[in-house]
Amino acid sequence: MFESLSDKLKKTLKNLRGQGKLTPEHVDAALREIRMALLEADVNY
Repeated sequence: MFESLSDKLKKTLKNLRGQGKLTPEHVDAALREIRMALLEADVNY
């Protein structure tokens, strides 16, 4: 469970770092991915 969650969080943060300029849309997309990863891992946020 934690390994999968960790991998998904790393992937999301890597995608954010790859952006030239961080926009509100990028942040919203990253937060959406993080929420989904937490839900899949059955973690309360």
